[in-house]
Parts: sequence; structure tokens; C-alpha cells
Amino acid sequence: MTGQVLTTCPEIGLPRLHRGKVREMFALDERRLLLVATDRLSAFDVVFGQGIPGKGRVLTAMSELWFQAAAPLGPHHLLSTRLDGLGLAPAMVDLLTGRSMVVRRAQRVDVECVVRGYLAGSGWKEYQRQQTVCGVPLPAGLVMNARLPEPIFTPALKNDTGHDENVSLGVVADRFGAEVATELRDRSMELYRFGAERCARAGILLADTKFEFGRVDGRLAVIDEILTPDSSRFWPAERYQAGQAIDSLDKQPIRDFVQASGWNMEPPAPRLPDEVISQAAQRYGEALDRVRAALA
Repeated sequence: MTGQVLTTCPEIGLPRLHRGKVREMFALDERRLLLVATDRLSAFDVVFGQGIPGKGRVLTAMSELWFQAAAPLGPHHLLSTRLDGLGLAPAMVDLLTGRSMVVRRAQRVDVECVVRGYLAGSGWKEYQRQQTVCGVPLPAGLVMNARLPEPIFTPALKNDTGHDENVSLGVVADRFGAEVATELRDRSMELYRFGAERCARAGILLADTKFEFGRVDGRLAVIDEILTPDSSRFWPAERYQAGQAIDSLDKQPIRDFVQASGWNMEPPAPRLPDEVISQAAQRYGEALDRVRAALA
């Protein structure tokens, strides 16, 4: 987790198509894109002014591991993480190696496919009010961070500039068609169970995660990232106890800090202490080390 903190990708000699909360997208040709994972931090759908050292490389390495491991479950967009032969200047290859993926172009389905296996975060807050999570009824008597009887699918409509909107499966079906909605749910649940089982080998509880899908050659393929500390809530199994806060292997130190600060979760984001950034960086690195060992 060392080296330059890259919060903005420079001009690299390729057309820039999109700058997201964390990733930047460049055109290679009619069928391929270059995705660059910066070290930018996004929490509560707001981009912070500071980055987490090495985060982009962790996200890329973990996504590559998971895309390869989960390939038997269905198509994904990753082609390679090698940058040779793309016409980039040597200095750009040095800068971007380890944080870049060459991927197939896809027509994105604008749904965050969230799967929750534990009662955490915003789900716990909603449960306390009305015994539901994203409108899904749950049994009475559950405590904070409790394991759910079964994982639940809680989709959200994507918003690249603000907060995503939690919706029912029915709303997804109305917007994209019943067949697409069902496939999004079924693929997401299968990927969650696959990830949770392998995370368990790494001593990690996969509390929740989100997937994105797009159409590649007419088929729904997993795109963006998969089972990373940015898209998932990773809990060290040895530190887990229902009813208590979990020292998780993701950006939880940042969530904890900003929630305690009284921030209203709207831009601009507050400035983070160096110690909080360091704690998050350590957790990202530990998550990668554990997953790499489990998938070896």
C-alpha cells in the first residue's frame, strides 16, 4: 500500500469517456475500454477530496482474482490487466500498471444489485424503525449485525452524481423487464453465495456486497468491480459478535468517523484525519492478502 496516491488520472493519450466516483474510463477501440481505478474515496455516495494510498491497486487485484474465480458462474467484462500493446507512453504504463483493466464494452443496466447477508449499516437503521430492510420484511428480535435467516436482494437504481434509490424488484421489472430483473436477482444471489463461501475460507464474513451488470454480446455480464472492499462489507470472522460493532476490512473507519462528525452526508465531504485514512488503507491491504490466500 505504498507509492503515489492517484486521485485524478492524467491525460494518457486515449479519449476519456467517463470519470466516476472512483474509476475513470478510456476508449481503446469499438469493443474495448480501459478502466483505471484511482485512489479516490467515495462514501455515502459522496467523493472525498482525499484518497486512500494504494486503494486502486487493491481494487484491481481483488477484482481480477474474483472475476477469474467466478467465471464458471457467468460472463464478465474483464479481458486483461496487461497494458502492453495499447500504445501508452512508458511513463503512463508505469503509472497505471496494477490499477487498470482492459474490459469489453458493455451496455450498463443502471441497477445496483445489492445482496445483504447481515443486518448492518442503513439496513439496521431501517430495521429499527419498521422491521424491514429496503422494504423486505424481517423477523422480530434481530440485533445489530445479526446474520439474516437468508440473504436478501435489495436493488437500487443507480445515480452517478447523488444517492442511489432503493427500490423493489417489481420496480426493476417495470423499468427493465421481468426477465432482466429475475436474472439480475438470481445472478447476484449466486455470486453472493459463491463469494461468501470463499470469503469464509479467508476468515471473512461477507456481510453485504453489490454487483453491476451490463450487456456484452447480448448477454448479461458482471462489470465494474466485484467483491472488493469498495463494493462489500468484509468482517473478520474472528472479531465477529452479533449485537456489537465490527472492526471491518473496508472503509468502515471512514464511515465511523464521518457519522460521528455530524456530517449530513451531502457534499462537500469533511476532511479526514491521516490516522483514519491509514486505518482504512491497512484494512484494504489485509482484505486483499486474505482473499489472495483463499483463492490461491
